[in-house]
Amino acid sequence: MTSREYESELELARLGCDRIKAKPRAKVLIAGLGLGFTLRETLDLLGPQAKVIVAELLPELIKWNRDHLGHLTDYPLHDRRVVVKSRDVRHVIRESPATFDAILLDVDNGPNAMTYGGNAQLYSPAGIRLAMQALRPEGCLAIWAVGIDAHFKRTVQREGLYTCYFRVRAHKNSKALSRCVWVVTRQRQLLPFRDDAKHS
Repeated sequence: MTSREYESELELARLGCDRIKAKPRAKVLIAGLGLGFTLRETLDLLGPQAKVIVAELLPELIKWNRDHLGHLTDYPLHDRRVVVKSRDVRHVIRESPATFDAILLDVDNGPNAMTYGGNAQLYSPAGIRLAMQALRPEGCLAIWAVGIDAHFKRTVQREGLYTCYFRVRAHKNSKALSRCVWVVTRQRQLLPFRDDAKHS
């Protein structure tokens, strides 16, 4: 995590919330608080009656955001629309059937470059099924990743879902598209409509 490279975290929010920005009572789950950049962008995109649940496993990171890092993102944890849960996101997803309009996953390094093997469950067939079950019918799952993963794409396709990915910058002035955001939906027409989408 760094406060110098956060453009891809903003893109995660933009792509995940692409079709719900005008929805009055949108409900979003963000998995992985990080330095709060995805949360800040999500709040800026959504309306005053939206609700954003943040699942962050490390209570220390929540405390750092509240006490020391909040100025980087205009103190998003102070926003009344935000509920923070210091829990494993898998438990939140499992307990929330048909609840969210969007789930934004920024856990570890995405499906193909994990530092903790237990996180692989999130990106397994069972993990994808659980995430989709926690979404409302027209909801979308957006996933931050360090790169493209053909195995993950096949996993999503075998579940009968639609996906596209976007190569995005690590920071705004970078010329290299070094990061990736996946979007997964039940219907092809619900994928974000952008010229830089790579569909599968």
